[in-house]
Amino acid sequence: MTSSAEAVGFWLLAPIAVIAALGLLFARKAVHAALGMALVMTILGIFYIMQKADFLGIVQVFVYTGAVMMLFLFVLMLVGVDSSDSIVETIKGQKWASFLLVIGLAGVLFFAIGSATFDQATVQTGLDKLEETNRDPGNITSLAELIFGQYVWIFEVTSALLITAALGAMVLAHRERLTPRLTQAEWAAKRVRDNEHVAGLPAPGVYARHNAVDTPALLPDGTPSDLSVSRVLVARDQVAKADGFRDVERHMEHEIEEGRSK
Repeated sequence: MTSSAEAVGFWLLAPIAVIAALGLLFARKAVHAALGMALVMTILGIFYIMQKADFLGIVQVFVYTGAVMMLFLFVLMLVGVDSSDSIVETIKGQKWASFLLVIGLAGVLFFAIGSATFDQATVQTGLDKLEETNRDPGNITSLAELIFGQYVWIFEVTSALLITAALGAMVLAHRERLTPRLTQAEWAAKRVRDNEHVAGLPAPGVYARHNAVDTPALLPDGTPSDLSVSRVLVARDQVAKADGFRDVERHMEHEIEEGRSK
């Protein structure tokens, strides 16, 4: 019988888990999607604890949220995924193949769950076996026997897979330099020789009280210079617009004019 506290906790946390799961699907940035998955896993651990499965809840939080998700974030930050890379389909037809696989998996789950039958005798037999296991040798001991006995190779293969993923991320992030690094004098000579950006690229500017790398330098006519904005910020759509600062400037000029007229 579900208690009122469990029901209230479920109805409070379940919508948050659903929103985080939708964020995993529709987030524009890979890191945000990974954080949404971490939130879902944390709430699942809370659900386990609410159902008096304390060991599973703690393992859910420590292993999946604390270890696996941090490994995902480490891989994403190491490789460096931005919005410009996410729209490139490196393998032709992978989206349609994934769609067909998802439809097939959903069909298998639907028919498997629909064909499941439970009778009172089977449920009671399972409960009796669970109570006997919890009594002797104990829940944690039985779980340890399964993890380090029957399923030990599955856990070892999974750990090897995670380590391989981390090593693969390091290999993908490593870039061998094919040519020697140019010095500042060589870059200046190259710009003069190519007659391109001879005076150098404009640095990020200071507008009003805002000073950040995402603020573009202003040209003499007041328009922002696109050359002063990092392409990474452009790909992530994190470039600040100068329109709001212009409105503030006009408002301040208007107040100054009104003060002078008085």
